Amino acid sequence: MSAYTSKTGTTSILKSFTSADRERAKAAAINKVRFSTPKEKGLLESVRAAQGGNFHLVKEFSFYLLEADLDDEEVLQIMEDGRKIVHSLTTDFANVVEALLSFNWRKRSPEVVAAYTEFSIDIMVAHNTYIPIGISKCIVNWIPGDLQAADWVNGCPGEETRTELKTVHDILNRILTAVPMAFDVVIDAISSKFPYFKKPAHVTAGYLYNVLWLIEYKPMFGELVLQLVLQKLLILDVNAPRDEIVEAEEEADKMDEDGIFTIEDVTADTVVKQSADSVLHPIGHTLDTCLSILFKFVDGKTRIQPEFSEEERWAASRFFKTLLYIFEDVLLPSHNTHHVQFVIFQACSIRPSYSEAFLSSLWLKVQNPNVSAILRHAAVGYMASFLARARFVPLSTIKMYLNELSNWANSYIGDSDQYSSQNGSLKANMVFFSVCQSIFYLIAFRAKDLTKDLHYLQLLPLSRIAMSHLNPLRYCLPAVATAFAGVTRTHQLAYCHTVLERNARRKLATVYGHDKAMPEETLETFFPFDPYLLKLSNKYIEPNYLVYKAHDMDECAATETFRRKRGDSEMVEEDDFILADKRQKLNELSKSQEFDKHFHYGTSPGFNT
Repeated sequence: MSAYTSKTGTTSILKSFTSADRERAKAAAINKVRFSTPKEKGLLESVRAAQGGNFHLVKEFSFYLLEADLDDEEVLQIMEDGRKIVHSLTTDFANVVEALLSFNWRKRSPEVVAAYTEFSIDIMVAHNTYIPIGISKCIVNWIPGDLQAADWVNGCPGEETRTELKTVHDILNRILTAVPMAFDVVIDAISSKFPYFKKPAHVTAGYLYNVLWLIEYKPMFGELVLQLVLQKLLILDVNAPRDEIVEAEEEADKMDEDGIFTIEDVTADTVVKQSADSVLHPIGHTLDTCLSILFKFVDGKTRIQPEFSEEERWAASRFFKTLLYIFEDVLLPSHNTHHVQFVIFQACSIRPSYSEAFLSSLWLKVQNPNVSAILRHAAVGYMASFLARARFVPLSTIKMYLNELSNWANSYIGDSDQYSSQNGSLKANMVFFSVCQSIFYLIAFRAKDLTKDLHYLQLLPLSRIAMSHLNPLRYCLPAVATAFAGVTRTHQLAYCHTVLERNARRKLATVYGHDKAMPEETLETFFPFDPYLLKLSNKYIEPNYLVYKAHDMDECAATETFRRKRGDSEMVEEDDFILADKRQKLNELSKSQEFDKHFHYGTSPGFNT
């Protein structure tokens, strides 16, 4: 390589230095710090000198370990010396111990790996103060480099990378077996080392791969690790909203490239290429890859094969119970999630008993007055969305819970005081309105199946619920109320359009000069199992996911668009059957009713049987 001289502006490898330059170069060479390893400055002699009060050699040896390029024989000698004096390496020698534990052994010979492993175990058993350092130095090897994307395809390591990681996990397994008190330290280290949510997808996914690997050989970490994983994935989820994912896809459709898109990663100066089998939103792509890994892991842990022993069957059931407990603790109280909650959807699709346990736990929460209204409200939303979307849930189960919800709402109306002006408020009756909206939503969404047994629907107190003095249709999402009214009128189950017209007049905007205000009368809710937008992990969801077919002739309709705003006075949600409402309403709305675009007082063709 040639040298560039600033004085002449020419490059040359033969250009001579001036005498002054030569003297400066000699001075720099003399003053450069160099480390040597003569016998008198080895680990044993350095520790003996420090025990006599001279810590200079220990400090020098610590810097030497961090800077020097050691061969395998030197490393073996140092590790063996460390094991000889392991009991003497107290906290006074923390720097040199940390330097020894920081040694990069991944590309070394098996002898070096074995020596490092033995020293790590010995030092942590002899001095538990070094456990956090040792565990941290081990777990840091789980994190892929920012430039190692080629070694991690869709979150799965290559053969060479997996071989290296197996050694890392073998070491950690031996450490945890020898030092059981390291349990809490491991959890803290996993949490602290979890990559930032804007890191490249392969970094976060690779780390998650290793975190889940830990559960394979140390099942005792299962509950806390899964809880931590879902908490971290929630951060990704809330930073990858549905509207941003859809917007990124729509912008990509306008480009003229074929299948490969170049996206500037927001956390690095490098350019990341993504294939067409994943979403283009950078954080959404990370979430997609991570959920694909998590779904595969959950499937392997909860699926029971015919040849399984009784113990293996019990372990699978216990794992699902753990997952259900984590769902209730982490996901159920979480606001505005988009895709992470599908982990429980995917798990329930594996066995009928899992979905029964999931629905039962939600229904118990809804009925329990000691549970907060917010959680009961969320539980009802999960019930309705799950029953509507889960293809694997039998119709008998849907009818059973629809009957339970209707009876609960009917009893609530009977117990309420219709002469009390306070009883009709949204805040005081949030759970009731949530239950009513779930009933309306289920009947509208699954009308094609439910209307095959009209006698069953006629036995439900639908008319009493819809016409009650609490007026639940007033607080429901307009699209849901309109769809429900269309189904009930078509099959003469109830006539709700009079109530909808009265509610529409009450929702007229109040104009103040140039401003317009709408009354805050819409129930803040969401259906957690809205259409799944992530492409890579969708293979675990799509076979068991029910997409509404708006018309009998439109059997090929396999896509749908949901848009919703949570926290606003007006909430908009579009589904296939809602889109059908909007198309049909243009023909059936009178001119005096066109002020409210959310309502349709006719029969939706999507509900014809």
